[in-house]
Amino acid sequence: MLKTLYTAGLFMAATCMFAGKAKAQLKGFSIGPYAEIGTPVGDFKDTHNSGFGGGLNADIKLIAGFGVTGSAGFMYFSGKSYDVFDIEGNRTSVKAESIKALPVRVGLKYKFGFPLLYVKAEGGSATFVGGKSDGYKGTAAIFAPGIGIRFLGLDVEGKYEMWFKDGTSGFFGLKAGYNF
Repeated sequence: MLKTLYTAGLFMAATCMFAGKAKAQLKGFSIGPYAEIGTPVGDFKDTHNSGFGGGLNADIKLIAGFGVTGSAGFMYFSGKSYDVFDIEGNRTSVKAESIKALPVRVGLKYKFGFPLLYVKAEGGSATFVGGKSDGYKGTAAIFAPGIGIRFLGLDVEGKYEMWFKDGTSGFFGLKAGYNF
C-alpha cells in the first residue's frame, strides 16, 4: 500500500509541475490534486469507519456553463468490529475487512449564472485492491451527484457517492482540491 501511495504522490507532483503549461495551451482545461473524506451511511456505517482518499481531478469547459469532469484516485475505509447472531441467538464479534479502492469517475458539470456555484453528476468504477473476501474483490459501479464551489482554482464539493456491487455502499463525501 505504501508503494501505491508513493507512486500516486509522484504522479500527482509531476502532473502539478506541468499543469500550468497545459492550461496555457488548452484554455478551458484545468487539472489538479484533491483530497476527500467520506462518512458511510446505511448498513455501510455499521461495518466501516469514515474513510479518506486523494487523487487527481480534471475539468474541461464546454459551452453555456456545461463542462466535462473526471477524476482518478485512491479511497480507504477501515473496518469496524460488530456483532452477528446465529440462528440460536448466540453472539459473535467480527471485524469487517478494510476497503481499499481505486475510483475512476467521469461526468458532467454545470455552473450556474453565479460563477462560483456548480452541480455535477459522475459515474464510473471503483476497483478494489488487496481484498481478501469476495465482497471486496473486483469492481463496483459508481454514481456520485454533488454540489460545490470553485474560487481561484480552489474547488470544494459536497457529494453523495454510491458504490454498487452485491448491494449498495453509500457515503457522504467532502472533496477539496486545487486546479491549475
